[in-house]
Amino acid sequence: MQFTKAEEYGLFGAVHLAKQPRGSVISLTEISQAQNIPDKFLAKIFQSMTRAGILKSHRGVRGGFSLTKMPKKISIAEILNAIQGDTDPVKCISNGKPCNQRGDCAVRDLILEGRKQMFAYYDKQTLEDLTDRVR
Repeated sequence: MQFTKAEEYGLFGAVHLAKQPRGSVISLTEISQAQNIPDKFLAKIFQSMTRAGILKSHRGVRGGFSLTKMPKKISIAEILNAIQGDTDPVKCISNGKPCNQRGDCAVRDLILEGRKQMFAYYDKQTLEDLTDRVR
C-alpha cells in the first residue's frame, strides 16, 4: 500500500501536534510551515480529522488545532481512516465480488489478508509511538 499525500501530511501534522505540550493550540500556519505542507491542503485534512474526533478546532485570533486525547490513545489506523476512509488497495476488493476473470481469485485473497494484517499493525501503533521515533 502506498500512502496518499493526504495521509502522509495528516500523520506529519498529527506528530507535530503530539510533540507540543498537552493542551497547546497550534495554528495551521505554524504546522504547515514547520512540516512544509500547503496550508489549504492541511486545512482540508485537519477538517476530516476534526470530524473524526481526533483534533479539536479552535477559532479566533489564537485559534488553531489541538489533539482531543493523549497521543497514546490515538492509533495510526484511526488517523488513516479519518483521512481516507476505509480504503481498499484494489477495486475488486471494494465491490466485494470475486474477480470477474477467474471466479475465486487467489491474488484478491492475498491482498485482503495483507490489508488485514497491515491495519492490525497500524491499529496497535499509536501517535505516541510515532512521535517517539522522531529525533
